[in-house]
Amino acid sequence: MAEVRRFTKRLSKPGTAAELRQSASEAVRNSLLAEKTKIIEPLDYENVIAQRKAQIQSDPLRDLLQFPLDEISISIIPRQRRTIQSTLPLDAEKLAQSLLVKECIRTYNSDWLLVNYKYEGYAGDFRLLPSKGHQPDKLPVQLYEVDEDVDKDEDAASICSQKGGNIKEGWLYKANMNSTISVTMRVFKRRFCYLTQLSDGSYILYFCKDEKVCKESKGSIFLDSCIDVVQCSKMRRYGFELRMQEKCSCHLAAESEQEMEEWITTLRKIIQSNVDSVLSERRNGEPSEAGLDEESFGHGKSESMMESLEKSMHPELMKYARESDYLNKLSRSEGRCKLFAMDRDAQKLDFSGIEPDVRPFEEKFGKRFLVKCHDLTFALQGCVNEQADGTPTNVEPFFVTLALFDAKNNCKISEDFHVDLNPPAVRQMLLGSVEGGAENGATNSNSLKKNDGYFKGVAERLLRYPKQGIFSVTAPHPDIFLVARVEKVLQGGIAQCAEPYIKSSDANKAAQKVLKAAKQICSRLGGYKMAFAWAARPVFKDTEGSFDTSGRFSPFYKQDSNKLSNEDLLKLLTDLRKAEKMSKLQVIPGNFDVTIECVPPDVSNCVTSSYVPVKPFEESGCSYVTFEVEEFVPNIAKYMYPFTGFKNHLYVYPIQLKYDNQKTFAKARNIAVFVEIRDSDGDKSRPLKCIYGKPGDHVFTTKACATVLHHQQCPEFYTEIKIELPVHLHEKHHLLFTFYHISCDINTKGTTKKRENIESQVGYAWQPLMKDGRVVTSEQHLPVSSNLPPGYLGHHDPDNKKHTIPDFKWVDGGKPLLKVKNHLVSTICTEDQYLNSFFHYCQTSQSASQEIAGDLVKYLKCLHAMDICVMVNFLPTILNQLLKILTKTSQSDVAVNSARVIIYTVSRCYEEGLEHYLRSYIKYVFRTDQYMTSENKTTHGELARSLIAILKQSADFLTINKLLKHSWFFFELLIKSMAQFLIDKNKLKLPRTQRFPDCFQHTVQSLLLAIIPHVNLRYSEIPEESRSVNINWAHFMKRSLTLMNRGFIFNLINDYISCFPPKDPKALTEYKLDFLHIVCYHEHFIPLNLPMSFAKSRLQRIQDLQLECTLTEDFCKNHFLVGLLLRELATALNESRDIRHEAIAIVKSLMMKHAFDDRYSHKNMQARISLLYLPLLKLLFENTQRLTVKDFSTFSMSFSGINVRDDLAFNFSPLSGATTPHKSGSFIDKELALPGYGVSCFQGLRRDDSRGSLSIELNACTPERADERQDSIDYTHQRKSSTESNISQYSKLDQHESRNLLMCFLHIMKTISEDALLAYWNKMSSQELLDYLTILEVCLHQFRYMGRRYIARIQEGSGSKQSVSERRSQTMPAIRSRAGGMHSRLQQIGHVDSSFTLNHNFGTGEADISHQSLLEGNLATEVSLSVLDTVSLFIQNFKHQLQENDGQNPLMKKAFDILLLLTNGQSETAMKHAFASLRAFISKFPATFFKGRDSICSTFCYEILKGCTSKLTSTRSEASALLYLLMRNNFEYTKKRTFLRTHLQIIIAVSRLIADVVLTGDSRFQDALSIINNFANSDKALKSTAFPGEVKDLTKRIRTVLMATAQMKEHEKDPEMLIDLQYSLAKSYASTPELRKTWLGSMAKIHLKNGDLSEAVMCYVHVAALVAEYLYRKSKSNNLY
Repeated sequence: MAEVRRFTKRLSKPGTAAELRQSASEAVRNSLLAEKTKIIEPLDYENVIAQRKAQIQSDPLRDLLQFPLDEISISIIPRQRRTIQSTLPLDAEKLAQSLLVKECIRTYNSDWLLVNYKYEGYAGDFRLLPSKGHQPDKLPVQLYEVDEDVDKDEDAASICSQKGGNIKEGWLYKANMNSTISVTMRVFKRRFCYLTQLSDGSYILYFCKDEKVCKESKGSIFLDSCIDVVQCSKMRRYGFELRMQEKCSCHLAAESEQEMEEWITTLRKIIQSNVDSVLSERRNGEPSEAGLDEESFGHGKSESMMESLEKSMHPELMKYARESDYLNKLSRSEGRCKLFAMDRDAQKLDFSGIEPDVRPFEEKFGKRFLVKCHDLTFALQGCVNEQADGTPTNVEPFFVTLALFDAKNNCKISEDFHVDLNPPAVRQMLLGSVEGGAENGATNSNSLKKNDGYFKGVAERLLRYPKQGIFSVTAPHPDIFLVARVEKVLQGGIAQCAEPYIKSSDANKAAQKVLKAAKQICSRLGGYKMAFAWAARPVFKDTEGSFDTSGRFSPFYKQDSNKLSNEDLLKLLTDLRKAEKMSKLQVIPGNFDVTIECVPPDVSNCVTSSYVPVKPFEESGCSYVTFEVEEFVPNIAKYMYPFTGFKNHLYVYPIQLKYDNQKTFAKARNIAVFVEIRDSDGDKSRPLKCIYGKPGDHVFTTKACATVLHHQQCPEFYTEIKIELPVHLHEKHHLLFTFYHISCDINTKGTTKKRENIESQVGYAWQPLMKDGRVVTSEQHLPVSSNLPPGYLGHHDPDNKKHTIPDFKWVDGGKPLLKVKNHLVSTICTEDQYLNSFFHYCQTSQSASQEIAGDLVKYLKCLHAMDICVMVNFLPTILNQLLKILTKTSQSDVAVNSARVIIYTVSRCYEEGLEHYLRSYIKYVFRTDQYMTSENKTTHGELARSLIAILKQSADFLTINKLLKHSWFFFELLIKSMAQFLIDKNKLKLPRTQRFPDCFQHTVQSLLLAIIPHVNLRYSEIPEESRSVNINWAHFMKRSLTLMNRGFIFNLINDYISCFPPKDPKALTEYKLDFLHIVCYHEHFIPLNLPMSFAKSRLQRIQDLQLECTLTEDFCKNHFLVGLLLRELATALNESRDIRHEAIAIVKSLMMKHAFDDRYSHKNMQARISLLYLPLLKLLFENTQRLTVKDFSTFSMSFSGINVRDDLAFNFSPLSGATTPHKSGSFIDKELALPGYGVSCFQGLRRDDSRGSLSIELNACTPERADERQDSIDYTHQRKSSTESNISQYSKLDQHESRNLLMCFLHIMKTISEDALLAYWNKMSSQELLDYLTILEVCLHQFRYMGRRYIARIQEGSGSKQSVSERRSQTMPAIRSRAGGMHSRLQQIGHVDSSFTLNHNFGTGEADISHQSLLEGNLATEVSLSVLDTVSLFIQNFKHQLQENDGQNPLMKKAFDILLLLTNGQSETAMKHAFASLRAFISKFPATFFKGRDSICSTFCYEILKGCTSKLTSTRSEASALLYLLMRNNFEYTKKRTFLRTHLQIIIAVSRLIADVVLTGDSRFQDALSIINNFANSDKALKSTAFPGEVKDLTKRIRTVLMATAQMKEHEKDPEMLIDLQYSLAKSYASTPELRKTWLGSMAKIHLKNGDLSEAVMCYVHVAALVAEYLYRKSKSNNLY
C-alpha cells in the first residue's frame, strides 16, 4: 500500500484537499477585498482652511499652504491678420442680411478671448516647468579609477619614475630565491636590473626583461630585508649572494668582474645604511618602552588623539586634526547637484505629457512658389515705333495667361494669372481701339490716368500690369503643370495667323507684313482676343513638394481650334513627356523668360487674390506688386481649414455655344461672349462694376469678354471671368451673357468703319445667381433669346421651360444652346443645402415670436448630412450657432440635438485628423457673452445637462461612444464657460463655496454618475473610449480644483476612485493610475495636500512631533491626494510589473517636479514637502526583500564530501532577535581568539570586503542550514501576516523599478530636515534602522558607476533589438570555481544595475557617450554624497547604540560597511569625503577597532589596502594616510605600547589580497608604503617612541611577502614549484596562525585547481589541526578565570 501523505491523514474523507485549498484561497481573497474596499473620506478643504486660517497665516512657509489670488484672468487679444487692413468691405455688416453671412462676418471681426491660468506652466510634467531646472548646469567631470588609462597610469608610476631615481642599473643573471632546491637545479635568467630609491628612503632592486622603461617588473628585492651581500662564484662566474632575514637568499651574477664589484659595493653601502638606521630607531624607542609599567598593557587613551595629531607638526596630519563633523558636512555641501537632474528620465525627450501647441486660426497655404515673368519673344521681330530707340520687339501684342493644371486628377487647380509683357511701343498699338461691347467708349491711357486712384489702400497703377504671382499647391506631385496660354488680337484663323511665325523664309519681310496688318487690326479689333499658342512645364519633382528648378517651359505649340477647352489641354499635358506624341504638334519658335523660386518668408509688397495688401507693404518706392493667385483646393477634408477672413469670388466659365442649327441670324460665326452681372432685370438696369479687369484695364469693370474663335458656329471657350460677389445676394442677381458676331474684314478703311459693322448682336442668355438661397455652381445649359424684354427673369423657368410671354424670340426654338459652369470661392456663402437651410430656419425663427421645436430638431438632424469640407470651413460659425441654440432654448429636445450635432462635428474633425482646429476654437474663439440670456442660463450648465441626457440614453450607443472618446472637447468647453462666468459675474473673490450654485454642483455630480458605468462596466467593450473619458475627466477634475469648491471636488475624486471594483482588472488599475497621474499634476498640488501639522496641541520641538510616517486614515484624510496616490502605490506594488512600473513612475515623476519647481526651491520648502512622502519609506521597508539580488548566481564546490552552495543575498535581518549579529558563513566562530593576539584564528572563505552586506556565504546545504538561511533573508514572514507576505512575493522588483524607488528614497533623505529625520529615526525599531541602512547600501550598488568603456559597450549593444533579459545576461559572465570567482560575482551586481542606469535613447557617438558618462558619473557621486550625509548624521546621533558590545552589533556593522563601500569604486570627490568620514569614524569608535573581536579592523585593513593600489594618486594618498592613522590610533589606544592588532590585520589583509589576485606588488603599492613610512618618519609627536620603527618593520614584512609573491608569479605555470614556494611561505608564519591558515588555504585551492585532491585534503587537515589547537588553548584559558 502506498504511503499516505501526512497532510491527507488529517482529512475527514478523501478528495477534500482541493475543497480546502479553494476555501482557503477564497478566504484570502475576501480579506484582500475587504482591505481594498475601505474608503477614506477626504477632509472638507474649504472648511479646514477657514478654521485654520490663523495657523496658516502664521506659518513661515505659508506659500505651501495657500492658493495665489491672481491665478485666473481673461485677456482679449486683437485678431492677428496677415493683411494690412480687414478683408471685409467697409459696409459689409450693414449690407449683410442673411444670418449665415452675419455670423461669418461676426466671426471674422471678433477678437480672440483667452482664459489665462497664471501658473499653468506648473500644471504638467517636470520637463514643462518654466524654470527648466531638470536640465543640469555645467557638470564637473568626475574622476573614476575605472576610466583611467592603464598604460598611461603605469607609465606615470613606473619603476623608472620613482622619487629617488635609479641608483644603478645593468644586466645581471638571477637565480631562484628558494634555498631548498639543490645547486644543480638552479637556473639563471638574464634580467635587466634597476636599483631604485623610494620616496621614504628605502631601496628596491627590480628585475625586468629588457632595458626599456618597464611598466611592470618580473620581480623585486626589498633591500631592507637583506642582511649581507657576499661574493659566491660556486654556481656561476662573477656571482654574488644577497642574504635575507628569513634565511633565504638570492643568487645573482654579473657579466664581468668589474660590474660584480660595483654591484657588491653599492649593495653593501645600502645594507649598512639600513642597519645603522635600525639601530638608531631602536635607541630612540628604548626610553619610551622602559618607562611603561604594567598598566600600559591596558587599553585606554593617554591623551586626545586630535591633540596628538596637532603635535605631529606634519601638515597633512595637522589638517586632519582640525577636521570635525561640521566642517566635513560643510565640505560635502559645496558644489552639489540636484539628484533628479542627472536621472535618466530627466534626460529623455518624452513628449507624451506635452499638450499640443494650440495656435489661433490662420489662413492655410500649400507649397508656395513665386513665378516671375520677364519677357516673351517670338521669331518675328521688328521696330514697331520709329520714334522709339529702335530695339526690335514683337511686331504685335501678345497676352499671357498662367494657370496650374493637375494632369493626374484632370482638373484646373488655380485661377488665371494674366500677364501683359508687351513693351510700351507695342501697347501703343492698342490705344484708341474700340472695346467690344463696351458702352463707355474707348479705353486709352489718358482715361486710365485720369481715373487713377487707390483700391483698398493700393495705388491702381501698381495693380495694372502684374508680372509676379505667388502660386500655392496643397497636394504637390510631379503631374502638376504650369501652363502658359498666349493670346493675340483677333485677326482670323489660328493657322493663318501662326503661319508667318512658323514658315517664314524672309523674317524681315514677313515681320513688316505682319506689323502692317497688326496695326490695322489693333486699331479696329483691339478689344477682342483669340487663342494663339500654349506651353507648359512641370512644377514639382515629387510628392514632397521639391521644386523642379531644372525644368523649363516646353516649346510653344500652336493652338488647335478644335482643342481649346481645358479638357483638351489636360489630355495634351498627359502626353507632354511623350516625345513621339508631342512631335506631331506644330511648334511656334519663341521664348518665354520665366523664373520659378521658393517664396521668401519676408516677401513684401504683396496683395491677396482680392487685392488686399499683405504685411509688410511699403508703397513708397514700390514699382511692382506681387499677386497671390487663388488656389482651387481639392475638396478633401484634410486640406480644409476654418475660414479667417472675407472672400467672396465667383469664377464664371462659358464652355460652349451651339449655334450650328440656328436660323435666326445670318452671320453668327466669329462669336464673342460678353458677361455681366446685374441686380435687376428692369429697363434701367445697369451692370455692376464687380468683374476683375485684365492687365491694362481698371481693377473692376462692368463686363468681360471671352476669346473669339474665328469662323466657328459652335465655339468652345476657356476664358475665366472672375467676379467679386456682393455681400448680400438676392433673387434678382443674375449673370447676363450677350453674344456678338465680330467682323474680321480688314479690307475697309480700318477705323472709319462704323462700330455696328464690327460687332453684331446675335443673342442673350441669363442665369440667376441664387437658387433656394444658395449660389448656383453646377453646370448650366441655358437657352438663348434674340431679344431682351424687361422683366426677363420672371418669364423663364429653366426647370419646366415654360415661356409664357410671347415677346421672347428664342433662338433654335428655345433649346439649351449655352453651356456655362461657375466656381464659388467664398467664406460667407455655402453651397451646402443642409447648412444653408439650418441658418435660414434659425433666421426665420428669430424673427418669429417662438421657435417650433419639432422643425428645429429636424434641421438639426439634417446637419448630420452636411459636407465635411463645409463643416471645417465654417467650423467656428457652426459651433457658435449650435451653442447659442443649446444655451437659449427652453426645449430639452432641442438642446440635446444641438449637443448631438456638436458631438458629430467633433467626431468628424477627429476622423479627418483636424482636432487641432477644435482646440483652437475653444482656446481663442469660444466665448459665453453672446449666449447669455435674461433667464440666467449658463452654457456650462445647459451643456452639462445635455451631456447627462445623452449618456443616459442607452439606445444611442454610437453617439455615446463618440462623446466618451472626444469628451475632452466638452469638458474644456465647460471649464472655459465656468471661468468666464466667475470673471464676468465678479465671483472670483467670493469663497469657493459661493462661486457656483448648488444646482450646478449637483449637475457635475450627476455627470460623474453618468460617466462611471461607461468606464468600469464597458471598459472591455469600448477600451479606447473608456480610457479617453477617464483621462479627460481627470483633466476636468484637475482644472475644477482651481475653479470650484475643492472639498467638493475631493469628494468627486474619491467617489470616482471608489467606483472601480475591488478586484481591479489590469485595465481599470491603469485607469486609476492615469487618473491620479493627471490630477496630481495640478499646479498647486502642494497646497492641496496641506503640508502642515494637524495635531491638536502646538509642539515646540520637532523631535516631539508625531510625524505621519504611515498611511493612516488621518494621513490619507488630511493629505488627501498624496495619501490616495501612495495607497494606490502600495496596492500596485503587489500587482504585475506593468502596473508597478507605472505607479512607481508616477510618484517619482511627481517628486521630480517638486524638486525642479522654482516656487519651492528653498531648502525649507523642500524639507516640508518631503514630509508628505514619508509613508513612502514605510512602503519601501515593507518591500525591502524585493530589492534583493537573491539567487543571482551560484557555484558549488566539493569540500570533504559536502556540497557547498554560495547564495548572494542582502542580510536584512539577524538570525534571532534584533540584537544578535548576523552570523558569517565561516565554519569557525569569530569569538575564538588566541591569547596574546586578540584576533580571529580563522577568517573562513567569507570576505567582508566591498560587498558590504552583499555577503557571499558558504553554507552546507543541510535542511537546518537552509532553514536558517531562509529565515535570515525573508524576515518579513515573521513581521507580517501570511496574506501580506504572499502578496509581497508576487514578483521581484526589476532593476528599473528598484532604481526609481531608491531615487525617491534618496531625494527624501537629501531634502528632509535633520530634526525631522532624527525624529523619524527615533520612532524606528532596531530592525527598521537596520533595514534603513541596508537600503542606503543598496543605493550605492544600484547607482554604481561602471565606467566610460562599459557605457560605450552597452550603447553599442543597445543599437540591436534585444530584450532586457538579454542585456542582463550579457552582463553576467560564467563563474569559475576559483578564489577570484567570489570577487567577480560582486562585480556582476554593479554590472546589471548599471546596465539599467544608461539612457538607451542616447546615440553611440563619442559626444553621446561622453555626455552619458558625465551624467552617470555625477549621479553616482551625488548618490554617494547623499548616502554619506545620511550615514554621518546617523553615526553622530546614534553613537551609544553603535558602541554597544564594543561595536560588535548589526548597526555598527552596517554603518561601517556603508562607509567602506564609499571608498571602493566611487569618484575621486566622493572618496575624498568618505575618507574624511572614516577618519572621524576611527576617532569616535576606537574600541570597535582595537578591542574585542577583530572583524571590523580586519575588513577595514583589507579595503583600505585595496585603495592603496588605486590608479588615482589622491585616492592612494588618502588610503595610505588613513591606514597610517589607523596604526597611529591603535598605538595611542594602547598608551603608546604597540599597534599589534593593526599590524597583524594588515599583514593578513595583504595575504588575502595576494590570494584574491588584487595585489601584485606593483609600483603604486610601493608608493603607498612609502607614504606611510614618510608619515611615520615626519610625525614629531611620536618621534621618540617605537612607533616609527614598528611602522617600518611592518612595511618590511609587507614587502617581504610581496617578494615571495613575485617569485610565485614567476612559477605560476609550474605547479610543483608554486606549491613548494607556498609551503615555504606558510612555514615562515608558524608563529602567526592567522597567516599560516591563509597560505594553507591558498595552497588547497591550487591543489583543487590542479586536481590534486589528496594534497588539498592534507592542507585542510593542517587547518583543522591549527583550529583544534586554538580551541584547546581557548578552553584552557577560560578555565583559568
